[in-house]
Amino acid sequence: MRRPSGGAGWWWRGGGAVAWWGAVVLCHLVTRGRAGLLETNPGLAYNFYQTSCPSAEATVKSITWQMVASNPALAGRLLRLHFHDCFVQGCDASILLDTPASQNEKSAPPNGSVGGYEVIDAIKTKLEAACPGVVSCADIVALAARDAVSYQFQASLWQVETGRRDGPSSLASNAGALPSFSAGFSGLLASFAAQGLNVTDLVALSGAHTIGKASCSSVTPRLYAGNATSVDPLLDSTLAAVLISKCPNNAASSSATVDLDGNTPLKFDGVYYTNLINKRGLLASDAALMQNAAAAAIVNDLTNPIKFYAAFAMSMKKMGRVNVLTAKNGKGKIRTQCRAP
Repeated sequence: MRRPSGGAGWWWRGGGAVAWWGAVVLCHLVTRGRAGLLETNPGLAYNFYQTSCPSAEATVKSITWQMVASNPALAGRLLRLHFHDCFVQGCDASILLDTPASQNEKSAPPNGSVGGYEVIDAIKTKLEAACPGVVSCADIVALAARDAVSYQFQASLWQVETGRRDGPSSLASNAGALPSFSAGFSGLLASFAAQGLNVTDLVALSGAHTIGKASCSSVTPRLYAGNATSVDPLLDSTLAAVLISKCPNNAASSSATVDLDGNTPLKFDGVYYTNLINKRGLLASDAALMQNAAAAAIVNDLTNPIKFYAAFAMSMKKMGRVNVLTAKNGKGKIRTQCRAP
């Protein structure tokens, strides 16, 4: 989403509890079936670098966990970085490119608050030293997003297929493919459908808003009309009062931020969905999920954390396959520097 920081320590952090939790999630995934994945395999595989760069995934995890431990806000930023990459030209690391100057994806308004680039740079530097020209920036982005979110659990929350290659171009004009923070339900669904994703994916991936922050500029349209206070009727009045105090109706507030999930902002959990039911979704695009019967039913279902983690894992795998460049389709390359084509 255009407008989406994880902490550590939950009650299942111990080894045995993690094993139990993983088994429950796996069981739920199996019962949902594999049909949820995009049917055509684009040339990705698990453990793609097992022979060519055996330390690749461990290196990504080690650096990501170290940096998230020092700065929990990176969990939300890295997750969002992956979303914003995949929704524009596919999962090809085009969002990382610094060229053309002032016209690349990262310079587009929807990407103004995307971050985590320094993590990707650190990982790429280490991997180029170990395995020159082997691991793609696109795969690093996908793995780092998973590992950043997984840090609080001390166990991987979903499997990541690898084998992506990097795209050669990055244009700000393509960022219009990103779902808008102000979109209604039909607009959101259309944005997801354009990527081969369905309503279940829309609701599950919106759960990423359980961590991270949003700019006040993405919230004020729900609070004001011109110079007057005018609260969106789909927004809880108590939450609105808090937001008004944090995001005043003036230009000075445009760079301020608020937590996407005011209840547990540093925990990747299912509280986001409870917030939606209680009209406490921060963005207009969050509230829109409750305006469609099918989406609202999924929201209610995903208040169960085990169902949320399983659905999120499946939808992340689907999103990770969107318009990828691989050896199989003969497209893309392995960049030696993620910021340069």
